[in-house]
Amino acid sequence: MVTGKDRQKQLAREHYQRQLQERAQRQQRARRNAVIGTSVAVVVVIGGVVAATTMLGKDGDETAAAASPAPSASAPAAAPKPYDPSTGTCGYVADKGSGQVKDVGLPPEKVSTAPATMVIKTNLGNIVATLESSKAPCTVNSFRFLASKNYFDDTRCHRMGTDFPILQCGDPLAKADGKNPTDGQGGPGYRFANENLAGAKYDRGVLAMANSGADTNGSQFFIVFGNTGLPPQYTPFGTVTKGLDILDKVAKKGIIPGAGGDGTGAPKQPVVIKDVTITSKS
Repeated sequence: MVTGKDRQKQLAREHYQRQLQERAQRQQRARRNAVIGTSVAVVVVIGGVVAATTMLGKDGDETAAAASPAPSASAPAAAPKPYDPSTGTCGYVADKGSGQVKDVGLPPEKVSTAPATMVIKTNLGNIVATLESSKAPCTVNSFRFLASKNYFDDTRCHRMGTDFPILQCGDPLAKADGKNPTDGQGGPGYRFANENLAGAKYDRGVLAMANSGADTNGSQFFIVFGNTGLPPQYTPFGTVTKGLDILDKVAKKGIIPGAGGDGTGAPKQPVVIKDVTITSKS
C-alpha cells in the first residue's frame, strides 16, 4: 500500500531528477551557444542600489549568462568603419571602456590584403596560421600592428574549454590562474568592425576574434580545436595549419573551472605566448 509519505518521496525524487535534466540541458546549450566574449563589468544603478554585474549571454539562460560577456552599459561614442575597398582603409575607434588596457596606439588606416602567415611562438611550441587578409583586412591589419608593437609578448591564454573546444588568448593583462577577476577584460584600447561573417563556421582549426557584441573586436582571439556549433558572430580571420596538437595536449591536462559554470576556465597547463610574427607575400 502506497502511503502519502511514500508519494511525497516519489514526487521529490522526480522533481530532483527533472532539475538535474534541466541543468544538464542548460549547460549543453551554454557550451553550444555561449558567446566567446571579452568580459566587461557593467555597473547598474537602480533606485540608489549599485550592482556591479558582468553580463553574459543574451538568451535569458542563466548558465549562458555566466559564460559570455556583454558590452558596457555606456553607449559607444562612434562606430568603427568597415573596410572601404575604394580607399583600402579601415576605421579603428579608441575605446578604453574596460579599464584593462595595454595602450599601443591605433593601427594605421591603410591596410594590405596580401596573403599573410602568422606564427604564434608559445612556451609549448609554434602555432602557425594562414590569415585571410582579403576577407578580414581590418582584423589582419590590427594583428600585424599589435605584433609589431610586441603587444602579445609574454601573455597568457586565459580561457579553454574541453567539451567546448576553444583556446582564448590576447588579453595582455590576464594571469590565467583561475583567480584573477579581470581575466578576459584586457584589450588594446580600441575596437573595430566585424568581418567575414557570411556563412562563418567554427570548426577545428579556425582562428577567430572574441568579442562582447557587434563591432567590439580588440585583441582577444580564439583557436578552435574541435567543432563548436557557434553562430556566425565572431570574425574568422585565419586557419591554423600547424600546432593544433599543442591544444589537444593542453586540453587533456584539464582546466581550472571558471565561475560561470560553462565548462571553460584557465588551462591547467599554462599556454604563454612568447612572440607573434606576421609575414606577407607580395
